[in-house]
Amino acid sequence: MAAEPLAIVTGAARRMGKTFAQTLVRNGYAILLHYWAAESEANETALELRASGVPVYLCRADLRRPEGVSELFSQADQTPHSLHVLVNNAGLLKASDPRTLSLEEWDETLNLNLRAPFLCAREAAARMKEGGLIVNVTDVGASKTWARFPAYSVSKAGLEALTRILARSLAPTIRVNAIAPGLALSSSTVSDEEWQKLVRRLPLGRVATMEEMASALEFLLHNDYVTGQTLVIDGGYSLLG
Repeated sequence: MAAEPLAIVTGAARRMGKTFAQTLVRNGYAILLHYWAAESEANETALELRASGVPVYLCRADLRRPEGVSELFSQADQTPHSLHVLVNNAGLLKASDPRTLSLEEWDETLNLNLRAPFLCAREAAARMKEGGLIVNVTDVGASKTWARFPAYSVSKAGLEALTRILARSLAPTIRVNAIAPGLALSSSTVSDEEWQKLVRRLPLGRVATMEEMASALEFLLHNDYVTGQTLVIDGGYSLLG
């Protein structure tokens, strides 16, 4: 009996990355669960996913470094599964002022949010056969002027451009798409008061559920005629001025 196809999810220990890993498990994929700092959460997530009977492999790697990308795919090569899906979810969001943002902070964000997905996609493409899928997790902020998050916004806009370039370059063998969440999970960079104010402005008046995020990935898994697209799951946030 053939081994399950393999899906790599970066930044999969918690939050949205965990949701995407759960979605892939439900669809019969073995998981290479990447993490960096969240070791205890990664172990807990792996235990939960293994309860479904699907193989789950853990890989700790610093994707801000090219060597970390190499470590991730070296581990993928050691599994008995063929790589079919890559979800580039790992990312860094830091508030800063463009006038005082240090070069180190700029590089750290761009290295993880944009360079790492490019390097991971290139490694994945070298291993994938016909029918492979790469999904980049961007952000509705890619099309917004978020002055508080200059490096983040630029990295996500670049990732959407990279998605289109890779889709054209890797077709017809591999499809490349993006998912751009809106307000789904709050973070420490935004106060509770600011978060609630943003939610009240949404045309649909609420945050996204993880099931709604999962359904975007499900769609991309099963519709083989979609490539080079960004699915915006934002409750209408992109309609606001």
